[in-house]
Amino acid sequence: MSSEGSLNGELLKKTPLLGLKLWVLIGITVGSFIILILGILSAWITFRKRSKRTVDESSSHAQIPNVSKEIRVDSVGARSFAGHPESISIAVNDKSSDKSIMSKWSDPDNLSHCSSINRLERGGSSHSGEEGGSGTVRRDHSSLSYAGLATASPLIGLPEVSHLGWGHWFTLRDLEVATDRFSADNVIGEGGYGVVYRGRLVNGTEVAVKKLLNYLGQAGKEFQAEVEAIGHVRHKNLVRLLGYCIEGIHRMLVYEFVNNGNLDQWLHGSLRQHGSLTWEARMKVILGTAKALAYIHEGIEPKVVHRDIKSSNILIDDEFNAKVSDFGLAKIIGSNESHVATRVMGTFGYVAPEYANTGLLNEKSDVYSFGVLLLESITGREPVDYGRPANEVNLVEWLKMMVGTKRADEVVDPSIEVKPPTRSLKRALVVAIRCVDLEWNQRPRMTQVVRMLEADEFPSRQDRRSRKNHATSNETRPTDTCGSNEVQIEAQQ
Repeated sequence: MSSEGSLNGELLKKTPLLGLKLWVLIGITVGSFIILILGILSAWITFRKRSKRTVDESSSHAQIPNVSKEIRVDSVGARSFAGHPESISIAVNDKSSDKSIMSKWSDPDNLSHCSSINRLERGGSSHSGEEGGSGTVRRDHSSLSYAGLATASPLIGLPEVSHLGWGHWFTLRDLEVATDRFSADNVIGEGGYGVVYRGRLVNGTEVAVKKLLNYLGQAGKEFQAEVEAIGHVRHKNLVRLLGYCIEGIHRMLVYEFVNNGNLDQWLHGSLRQHGSLTWEARMKVILGTAKALAYIHEGIEPKVVHRDIKSSNILIDDEFNAKVSDFGLAKIIGSNESHVATRVMGTFGYVAPEYANTGLLNEKSDVYSFGVLLLESITGREPVDYGRPANEVNLVEWLKMMVGTKRADEVVDPSIEVKPPTRSLKRALVVAIRCVDLEWNQRPRMTQVVRMLEADEFPSRQDRRSRKNHATSNETRPTDTCGSNEVQIEAQQ
């Protein structure tokens, strides 16, 4: 007790420093030391953040999405796509191109000239995206006759330095000039993750610029998915991705501009005032969509599942050719994978039931969505319409009911002035019914769908009976029409 009392006495003694007691002076010293340590830590953290920000900003101009090594487009061969000259295959050679591109962008002299405007004024040489040094294009001889691929590239006239083999690396300034600083007058579409602007490049090419709103969230995933899925792919019925912009927090995709609206606008929206789509125009759009899906499912490796096939994603050009767009939800599936497990995403009414229930995705999910799209084109009805009677809300269920009660002729869109030929209507209905089969493994492949839609007509009932009665062991029935005829017979019963 005496030692404790003496300690307390010492602490209570006054010191020569301002007459402060010893315990007060010790407290001030300890507090000052703690504040000093915190100040040093704070200064060190601030310095690290500033250094990291500087490095990020300097490297943001030189980062290329790691997509050229993740997808390789190979030709499947004549077995899958014989007779389809629309498709070409592109193989990307990364080994030499990565070094050359990075060296250009790491050179300050090149960085100062990265804008297309400055380079165009210097009269730099121009090359198309397909002919860039970082990629090689392999075309079948039949492909050369396809007029759409023989036309000049929309990237001609843009600087060579920005070509990345398959497309163009646009700067923020390029796209600001093209869209008049992203003017509201140039907005042609809006979605959950971005705004689409109409623009004009310095070489006069009209483009659609998709500006993502939040590159860190789902929009960033959409950006990566689109670049991976269709960056290297070329097909007459796929909207062409011309390039992209990665600058700071900005993420933008640049597409070819398709100036005749989309199927949703023609069937349900503003373009109906210009008149109703004829049956022939609808079937042309449907056939083009089928060819595009057949190509990404079976014409390239790895295959791509679109996952959001719907009428608003089917753009239409002046000649009513379909252009499948918006690969933001696309999934790439390897050849050794039958399906992938993923979060259920898509548009209500178009999503395949097995995918909605289990989250297991494969190309047959796109086939179901295509079947709904075909029914939508035939009937002019939306997939789900709560403004209709209860038994007509769901398009697929209503149509099955109409076919089951032998009222198939009544399902045609009443706005079509010239009604379709009976056999053409039945062919379309048969294809649609097969595509929306509840059993995914009973749905046809998209290559089969293309062949069924391209068939002139189904054989009559009398022809079928005659063929059945006089068939011999050496005769074979067509693979695709066999199953469709069975569905047609069921539809007519």
